[in-house]
Amino acid sequence: MTKSNKALHGAIALAGISALALTACTGPSGGGGTSTGEAGGGAITYGTTDKVVTLDPAGSYDGGSFMVMNQIYPFLLNYKPGTADAAPDIAESASFTSSTEYTVKLKPGLKFANGNTLDSSDVVFSFKRVKAIDDPNGPASLLSNMEKIEATDANTVVFTLAAGNDQVFPGVLASNPGPIVDEQVFPADKIMDDDAIVAAKPFAGQYTIESYKKNELVSFKPNPDYQGLLGKAANGGATLKHYADPNNLKLDVQQGNIDVAGRILTATDVADLEKDSKVKVHKGPGGELRYMVFNFDTMPFGAKTPEADPAKSRAVRQAIAHLVDRDVIASQVFKNTYTPVYSYVPKEFEGAAEPLKSLYGDGNGKPSVDKAKKVLADAGVTSVVDLKLQYTDRYGTSAADEYALVKEQLEKSGLFTVDLKSTEWTTYTKERRADAYPVYQLGWFPDYSDADNYLTPFFIPGNFLGNHYENPAVTEIVKKQLVTTDKAERSDLLGQAQEAIAKDLSTLPLLQGAQVMVAGTDVKGIEKTLDASFKTRLGVMSK
Repeated sequence: MTKSNKALHGAIALAGISALALTACTGPSGGGGTSTGEAGGGAITYGTTDKVVTLDPAGSYDGGSFMVMNQIYPFLLNYKPGTADAAPDIAESASFTSSTEYTVKLKPGLKFANGNTLDSSDVVFSFKRVKAIDDPNGPASLLSNMEKIEATDANTVVFTLAAGNDQVFPGVLASNPGPIVDEQVFPADKIMDDDAIVAAKPFAGQYTIESYKKNELVSFKPNPDYQGLLGKAANGGATLKHYADPNNLKLDVQQGNIDVAGRILTATDVADLEKDSKVKVHKGPGGELRYMVFNFDTMPFGAKTPEADPAKSRAVRQAIAHLVDRDVIASQVFKNTYTPVYSYVPKEFEGAAEPLKSLYGDGNGKPSVDKAKKVLADAGVTSVVDLKLQYTDRYGTSAADEYALVKEQLEKSGLFTVDLKSTEWTTYTKERRADAYPVYQLGWFPDYSDADNYLTPFFIPGNFLGNHYENPAVTEIVKKQLVTTDKAERSDLLGQAQEAIAKDLSTLPLLQGAQVMVAGTDVKGIEKTLDASFKTRLGVMSK
């Protein structure tokens, strides 16, 4: 099957409007842009407790999988290290050519590591595939505004958007649905097995994968044919080592067995490592949220339960919001390495508000048993509520203490009995989408640096939570802010959305965390990846 026969026809007449134009930096040889350093230095070993769900971009929406994808797949747009502004990666240019059309021109001569040509047909295939597969654990919801995508020639792609002036679309192209895959390798209608992906070498990112043992070891080799924004890797290769126990991760970075420890070290471990002269603790902008999710079908009084009652179900959610004590969780479990959060959008982002503080508890961030009792009584809930609560190892061993404390806080009120259980992450991701957990833990690491990334993926129809929450008024506000160009007006809409969501309580944010990496004192470049793009880049690290 040749590429020349696959390009789509029917060129679009483009209006000469440029609301946003992005042009690639080109090096002296016409290749990639900003070099991260001289390739061929020592190899880097990076450790993490994160798990990979799949290497297939259509099938995952988690940090562990996306971390690997960022090393091996190219993006149309990406982030120059140290910045949070999307710029062309394998694109030569990218711009709005009308309010509803976004045109991308690819650099010439692109290819995958297997020798296959990378052109506009692969780009069209990649984005259509994410939407068509619409995997329950995938990122299709981020493409909700993409009405269609066409290749007008071998190097040009036009995205047509349902709503014009989309303020975050460039960021979406640099996020989870953005990796460009080889259409001669990936099936159009199903998720591809990791080992089959590795064997086919459909990589055109900064690295290729040399060897792969899922959730144990990944060996990366610099890709000499990469022409993207990140330039040549600053090291001669990298190894990703997965850990089941953060204590072992801590010991290995402390003893120099690995160069860098990423997610997730416990708060106690980070505090200990800050006192160790053999390593350095690096911190970057916060964006992580730890939160609870309510399944609107299966939670107490949920729509699919025998005692279904929307008012009582809402009262249960609000009672929980009245009872949780974030300050105690932050100090006792996380030694204040995480901070209480009362917003759906972290404070670092434009449009952040704190409706959860004023609406629940004592109005100043502390719990209120009296208000919890009242909201339940007013809804007609007269008996103790039995609550099934699930958490996972995905968010560190501290999650056990975190949710034990949540259980204690709820039960101490006399209003709840809590059945608390834990499930391993790979099983957890499947079971939560199968409505197995009435109330459960999740964490969030942003895909792109904008407040919308804390709203659209969660609270509009087709969201990745799949928790059966839908509020047309919220949907309208969230979609309106996406296309509002006036900053003040958009900020107001973001506040309105958060206020409405806080009353419904589809989720309950608890804590906000910073990015943390611990590295040997001889390791350079960590500060170039701990930025507001929230992407881990092995290619900036060297020693």
